[in-house]
Amino acid sequence: MSLLEGRTGDWEIVIGLEVHAQVTSKSKLFSGASTEFGAEPNSQVSLVDVAMPGMLPVINAHAVEQAVRTGLGLNAQINLVSIFDRKNYFYPDLPQGYQISQFLDPVVGKGEIEIDLADGTSRTIGITRLHLEQDAGKSIHDQDPRKTLIDLNRSGVALMEIVSEPDMRSAEEAGAYVTKIRSIVRYLGTCDGNMQEGSMRADVNVSVRKPGGELGTRSEVKNVNSIRFIREAIEYEARRQIEIIEDGGTVDQETRLFDPDRGETRSMRSKEESHDYRYFPDPDLLPLELEQSWVDAIRESLPELPDQKKHRFISDYGLSVDDAAQLIAERETAAYFEAVAEGRDPKIAANWVTGELFGALNRTDTDLSASSVSADMLGNLVDLIADGTLSNRLAKEVFEIMFDSGDDPEKIVEEKGMKQVTDTGAIEAAVDDAIAAGAAQVEQYKGGNEKVLGWFVGQVMKSTQGKANPQVVNEILRKKLDG
Repeated sequence: MSLLEGRTGDWEIVIGLEVHAQVTSKSKLFSGASTEFGAEPNSQVSLVDVAMPGMLPVINAHAVEQAVRTGLGLNAQINLVSIFDRKNYFYPDLPQGYQISQFLDPVVGKGEIEIDLADGTSRTIGITRLHLEQDAGKSIHDQDPRKTLIDLNRSGVALMEIVSEPDMRSAEEAGAYVTKIRSIVRYLGTCDGNMQEGSMRADVNVSVRKPGGELGTRSEVKNVNSIRFIREAIEYEARRQIEIIEDGGTVDQETRLFDPDRGETRSMRSKEESHDYRYFPDPDLLPLELEQSWVDAIRESLPELPDQKKHRFISDYGLSVDDAAQLIAERETAAYFEAVAEGRDPKIAANWVTGELFGALNRTDTDLSASSVSADMLGNLVDLIADGTLSNRLAKEVFEIMFDSGDDPEKIVEEKGMKQVTDTGAIEAAVDDAIAAGAAQVEQYKGGNEKVLGWFVGQVMKSTQGKANPQVVNEILRKKLDG
């Protein structure tokens, strides 16, 4: 259990998340308007989206299928009958004066996912429900000093709201949860997970209590659009609530916003309860009825999901939990690793993917899809190490050239003359020179100081420009020094 320390002792954070994931669909939930990102304001708006009189919503069957796929990916119950409700509230960017959502009868019920933590442990987090709803438009406040501008391109876009149980106890767990949700929907192709474009964001519910005590009053931090900001918002909000309680005050149930520039939350409005929205079934939409055979067909079409892949990587390839968790985070990364590992030592393949490759991608802010080093090329490099052509040190130099140039490793080794020296005659000559030049070190070695062997190895590697096979160097050195 992760606890925060206050003046009056330890405090426990209780966290629940509502993740809003935009459904991957070319059209909106109840209209045929486009959902493409980045279009001119108000250029993708139908008469339904602006709530013109007499316009009736028509359900997007593909969006329903995407919600069911996601529910199955969350190990959740699929409800064969669900109902769309009107959630009544006023915003300038909500033309109807209500949002079509789901409340008591959502399309997806209870489920669970497994999250992976930095210490190598895993935890199960409960899912309360997943429901479909339409997004609101966007209010823009920074383009006119006196007016708020409205862009309705997002109005009516299909969202899946994935509501967790209040099972998380730290900012780290919340970050891991959103990371896993994003990974699952990307594997499924039901949401692109691009938080910077607004297609995934989270409302963060935070409360604090003494360990094992009654649940405290929660605040909701709205529309947080990065995993780092989610963690920062939780840390700040938990500290804020602890200070209020320890100073003798009470925490207000309210909706807050996170300011990433200041790293703090600020009050937005008092928190509404469900009855404030006056939910009632939308009279323009019949109950959504699904066939079990249709759900079963979707289940059969699911890909291998992140947790299944992680456990297979651990059992079949002998990888650590940490390496497996890194490699399965994205479907493309897992496929890349499996291509490198095919017919090779999987642990060595994993080390090169998570080490050199990930390091170079992070350093250059490059996506794997844009990497100049293909899986075949990296596999060839691993082969050159296995057959003795390259030492690990030389292989790292070759990799850097590969990453910068996009050339095959064999071509680089040939053109740069980087092949490892395994000729014992040439290595023996270099060893003899090192011994002749290091009389004092020879005496230290014969006096029992084996660490000085590293000095001799360094001299030999220097004289061979790092190309001598280190194993052969060590063998010849010991033979000559012990003789």
